[in-house]
Amino acid sequence: MEGGKFYSSAAYSEPVDVGIIILDSELRIQYWNSFITVASQKALIHALNLPLVSVFPEADTSHFHALVSRVRSDGQHIYTQWRETPYLIRLPGSTAPNPAPPVLQSTLLFPFTQGDGALCFGLMLYDSTDFSQAHEPPSATLEALNTKQLELDQIADKLEKAHIQLLQSERLAAIGQLAAGVAHEINNPVGYVFSNLKTLAGYVEDLLCIIDAVDTVSNLDELRKLKQSLEYDYIRNDVEALIAESEDGIDRVKKIITALKDFSHIEEDEFLWVDLHKGLESTLNMVNNELKYKADIIREFAEMPEVQCIASQINQVVMNLLINAAHAIEQFGVITLRCGHEGDWAWVEVQDTGKGIEPQILSRIYDPFFTTKPVGQGTGLGLTLSYNILQKHHGRFEVYSTPGKGSRFRFWLPLRQPEPYFSKVQA
Repeated sequence: MEGGKFYSSAAYSEPVDVGIIILDSELRIQYWNSFITVASQKALIHALNLPLVSVFPEADTSHFHALVSRVRSDGQHIYTQWRETPYLIRLPGSTAPNPAPPVLQSTLLFPFTQGDGALCFGLMLYDSTDFSQAHEPPSATLEALNTKQLELDQIADKLEKAHIQLLQSERLAAIGQLAAGVAHEINNPVGYVFSNLKTLAGYVEDLLCIIDAVDTVSNLDELRKLKQSLEYDYIRNDVEALIAESEDGIDRVKKIITALKDFSHIEEDEFLWVDLHKGLESTLNMVNNELKYKADIIREFAEMPEVQCIASQINQVVMNLLINAAHAIEQFGVITLRCGHEGDWAWVEVQDTGKGIEPQILSRIYDPFFTTKPVGQGTGLGLTLSYNILQKHHGRFEVYSTPGKGSRFRFWLPLRQPEPYFSKVQA
């Protein structure tokens, strides 16, 4: 590969009894060598840019998709022998004499980047039947290995559940902090609306006295004196002001509740087309109490296409970055929230004028439980949760920080989720 283009020269991959398939980031076929053509009895020209699982439907398994997810997230190669099913891709033909269907197939899946930075995958396949038969371990040993593998799978499952519980605890901690801020924001308008209602109750009582007096006074002068004694003119002017102020207070509460609903999207837990501007605004409203005493907020929003994502999870990432930015500012500073898009990617950025991050700890900021905050003031899971959310969305983080001057966190999201992955989520 050179300059982001694939070449099929025999000098690179011919002739070998190994199948080589090159896939783009969405697992669409970009190239395969002649071994695959001969063994699969399929022409490359008819498979170019088609999803691997549409050309080889037998590969559309949960095991394979799990392998891809691991390689994508870890950035490491994975070697596999397909024991439960004898192959990942069925290759009925062979380049060897007297071809026969393979009994055991081995694969190597690895990530690499093109010259333009695009993520690709390499998939190598070969028949390991002869090697397996020549080195077949005793059945008791094989059974023991299988038992050990089951134990390891159970341990991995327990670790995954524990990991999910830890991330959920961070969500609950964030929600608790958020609830305190929302309660404070709601308490102020509710407080003066309640006070206005008590004042209005007194005014209504006085106005009813004036109305009832119409039937009992002997002349209009008595009625005028009663109105004067009850300060009717003042009540009339103040009632209008009280009603307008109360309407404004209720409207503020309504906006906070709407922002909470938009922020949480509690009815949604699937990939949908989302207006990021709306999510950013609702998140700013939700964390306003955390930010307004620490920084001036600057919005720099560019025109944006809709993005295919889980809105509540992306809002969670933005909230974590905003709260971290506020905590990084010791006195009073500036937090800038930006967004934009380049090609097939959208990005959101939070920049602060806080104390910054030391270079020696910059590589640890996504580690679970790692925090620079004092004991009791942070769980160290906020960025871990955000990182995992972006992994789920096939996105990535970028961070730039200068000690004493501040930090800038930017995350990228694909405008559209990869089709094979998205179809799995929808299913």
